[in-house]
Amino acid sequence: MSLGSEDDDGAPDFLGGDRKDIAPEEVNGTKPSSADRTTSVINPMAASNGTVNDNGTDVIMVEISDAVSESNKVKFTIHTKTSHAAFTKKDISVQREHEEFIWLHDTLKAQPSYAGYIIPPPPPKPNFDSSREKLQKLSEGENVMTKEEFTKMKQELEAEYLATFKKTVAMHEMFLQRLAKHKIFQNDHSFQVFLEYDQDLMVRVRSKKDALQGFIKGMSKSIDELVLAGHKDVDPFYEEQKTSLVEYSRRVNVAARHSEMVVCAIKRASNHLLKIAVVFGDLATQEGPEINKFHQMLAELFEKLRKLESRVSSDTDLKLADLLRYINAETAAGAELMYRRTKALSDYEAANKALDKARLKPTAPDKNAAIPEMKPRIGLSDPGL
Repeated sequence: MSLGSEDDDGAPDFLGGDRKDIAPEEVNGTKPSSADRTTSVINPMAASNGTVNDNGTDVIMVEISDAVSESNKVKFTIHTKTSHAAFTKKDISVQREHEEFIWLHDTLKAQPSYAGYIIPPPPPKPNFDSSREKLQKLSEGENVMTKEEFTKMKQELEAEYLATFKKTVAMHEMFLQRLAKHKIFQNDHSFQVFLEYDQDLMVRVRSKKDALQGFIKGMSKSIDELVLAGHKDVDPFYEEQKTSLVEYSRRVNVAARHSEMVVCAIKRASNHLLKIAVVFGDLATQEGPEINKFHQMLAELFEKLRKLESRVSSDTDLKLADLLRYINAETAAGAELMYRRTKALSDYEAANKALDKARLKPTAPDKNAAIPEMKPRIGLSDPGL
């Protein structure tokens, strides 16, 4: 996915920037691929010539210079150049996996001091299972296909795998660069350890128990959101923002689902055009000279249409579907911030009510308390005087 740099308002420019030339895996899956070292897809700090950004933060230039896809994971090589005083090195390269990106996001999210900030959404988990299964099925069906059909199908699947791999790398890179550009998050110790520590962070892969705990926690949060749905914010500005955000999120979800349906429909049309072109190509070698020429023209026509549909599918997926998916994730991060605010206000109001109730409640005498001994007062009428 060709993602661009962030604008001043934090919105990503999805239509700019160079793409990484990352080669796909071999069809047989025996050799992992590696990304060429090229220009960063997203480099918000690249335009700065000094050591400080316009917003007064130190420059931390982060890019994923290389990525290697293995059987069940992707290793990202992260290259960092910085003038930040907290870093012991100014030019750093480390290797990280997806689970370590998730660890960084969860660590930032768990910090109480960041409760008032929108934490960038974590990058999606690399998932190449669909492309690998298609490549495997294509290899198994090589004997029942013509050489031309097999070659074209292989090129289509490799292009699909390559596009998925590029988007995965770009999303991981964008996550780091947004943190590096933020004046608060760039000073976080965990973020600095992530970029500078050259050993494995020993992040444990989530077990079934962790998944169950996460599911229970998510259910608890969903219940809290339902309970707090009718909670009105004391500040009209935030109440209006919350209402707008909920409606905006709903519409973005609908648009994202419809865009994915459109992309899938265009891909199916492209596959059908490919089959039609192959059939006419076969007919062009079996009939007479005149009809062969006509069949060959039809085969070339449908091949051009297929390429056109494939390009339209890629552009739609890049400029519309991916954009809506990203906006959806950003909206979820904003909704998370509003949830934390509503939860804090609810807890604050509950604490105030409990305090007022405790103040109004009469104090009962303690039966076990010792009764002080009353000594007789000595007056002028005392005969002992």
